Amino acid sequence: MSDRKSIFLKYFVIYSAVILISFICLGAVLLLVSSRYFLQEKKDLLDKNAKEIAADVTECISRSPVGWKKTIEQSMAERTARSGIDFLLCDDDGTIIVSSDMSSEISDLNIDRDMLDKFDNSTEYIMSTFEGSAEQYHITSVSFTVNGPKYYVIALTPKADQDSYVWEIMKVFLISMVVVYVAVIIAVYFVAKRLSAPIIEIAAVSRELGRGNFSVKLPEYNISEMQELSNAFNEMAVSLKNNDTMRNSFVANVSHELRTPMTSIGGFVDGMLDGTIPPDQHRHYLTIISSEVSRLTRLVRSMLNLAKIEAGELEPNMTRFSVLDPIVDTLVTFESRLEAKHIEVRGLDIDRMYLYADNDLIHQVMYNLIENAIKFVDDSGYIEFSFSSVGYMTVISIKNSGEGLSEDELPLVFDRFYKTDKSRGLDATGVGLGLNIVKSIIRLHGGKIMVRSVKGEYTEFVFTVPNRKIDK
Repeated sequence: MSDRKSIFLKYFVIYSAVILISFICLGAVLLLVSSRYFLQEKKDLLDKNAKEIAADVTECISRSPVGWKKTIEQSMAERTARSGIDFLLCDDDGTIIVSSDMSSEISDLNIDRDMLDKFDNSTEYIMSTFEGSAEQYHITSVSFTVNGPKYYVIALTPKADQDSYVWEIMKVFLISMVVVYVAVIIAVYFVAKRLSAPIIEIAAVSRELGRGNFSVKLPEYNISEMQELSNAFNEMAVSLKNNDTMRNSFVANVSHELRTPMTSIGGFVDGMLDGTIPPDQHRHYLTIISSEVSRLTRLVRSMLNLAKIEAGELEPNMTRFSVLDPIVDTLVTFESRLEAKHIEVRGLDIDRMYLYADNDLIHQVMYNLIENAIKFVDDSGYIEFSFSSVGYMTVISIKNSGEGLSEDELPLVFDRFYKTDKSRGLDATGVGLGLNIVKSIIRLHGGKIMVRSVKGEYTEFVFTVPNRKIDK
């Protein structure tokens, strides 16, 4: 069984854990702050009341040496009612003289000498227990002398009060935390669902693409990153659809181009074998068969070259040579056709210009472009070459007079197996791969090619080829 977890579950668990840890940290901070706050408030309150009672005792004893105890007990009781602090007045031996509540257990506490020694000559705060009692108290005491005897005012409050105060705060916090945590977890659940929904949708659309349904697309999202992914995915789907269309068209065109000559060859061979074609016509039909075989050979060779270029298996053999070499060689090959149509060749009277490219591949480029120009140039027309250098690239133009191309035809001339209607009539042996191969070779060299034409005037192919080695 797979141990993979869904992205929704991971989001949910991570967010929940982060929120829970945040609440725990917040609770710990709140516990610490509330404890410190309570302690500081109590220390200040204990100190203030202890000093005030010491002042009251001093005043009462000085004013009324006999009946002062009752007055001080009443004063202590009132302060206890207001502040929640208990008070003790003891002598230098630790004997309790007056308590804020003489009937309570605090009046029975045993105050040892060691504790009193801590309060001599200053006001001190301690947390301690009394002898015989297990409960801890926050304690502050003031020592003072009146008419000879030494007295101690002890202000104290049980540590349980602090615990109760902190617990009340933490109880409110815990209830609030539970309520908020539940609300946040519900929100996180829907947020995680919302974040994972596009990914699930992309997976579903991807499966449709895998099944060959290229019409599917992702919707728009209001999350910028998801929208970028959606745009990229939809562009990929369109590209795959176009590639699939091109592949189907390529297969259909190749099948058609292969089937036509093979059907002709098979028909002629069968005719000669069964006697339908008389022996005196065998040579004529064998010539046709030879022409069809050459056409098949050119088609297969062109397809192999395209496949190698597109697969990156064709590494150009870069050398330096004159730009005129492949042009002149090609023109010599077509000399008889040039003369038959009375074509004027222009623009070859230039200073030597060089290319840094694969000589054989550039020969094929020149051959295909010049053959195309000769095919469509008008009788007694011209083929004009022009050259210029732009940085490390040489710009070459091959222009022929003639009928030209329409605006609808211009974007299609480099497509595989594309032939204009006029081309089909002029050259039945062509396979429609020449210009596509030219474009692939030029791109292999890092150059660009374009075509421009004016209907009824001319067609011009302009392309660039490196003229020196380019450091990559």
